Amino acid sequence: MKKYSILTYLAMAVLLSCNAQNHPLDVGQKISIFSLKDQDGKTFNMKDSVGNNVYVIFFYPKDESMVCTKEACTFRDSMNLFKQYGVSVIGISNGSVESHKKFQKDDNLDFELLSDPDETVIKEFGVKGGLFNQRVTFVIDISGKVVFKTESSTDGKKHVREALAYVRAMKGQQ
Repeated sequence: MKKYSILTYLAMAVLLSCNAQNHPLDVGQKISIFSLKDQDGKTFNMKDSVGNNVYVIFFYPKDESMVCTKEACTFRDSMNLFKQYGVSVIGISNGSVESHKKFQKDDNLDFELLSDPDETVIKEFGVKGGLFNQRVTFVIDISGKVVFKTESSTDGKKHVREALAYVRAMKGQQ
């Protein structure tokens, strides 16, 4: 009987997890207002930012892993271009504040890394978390709406190239 109960609970957990991620944010949708701790333990509140900045928010699986490091360093190396267009960059994963601080320091990352240990924001954006985290990047306009989205599990540099190309085109139209 206990064995059946454990299997039942596991199946329910998988179904609930899949359900929470069936509705990923897509272009045209507004993001939810969220607050998370950054690499310094300070609270970043999106409420204070919507209406002030365009954001590139990239979700990544793990601090210091090979593809994540390449992706983060490519964002770092492109920060002057993003700043030139008035865009702020944020990385989000389920890693701890301490892990994010080490990642930032080890790779001289000059943007915020937000810790989402409960995967609340990860799930709100419809990004798959847990054991098989997704790599997804969003461009958020000044009103808090998703205007661009890209995904690639293995090509972190693609996220930077495509987000930057979109921002250039977006700013060129204004």
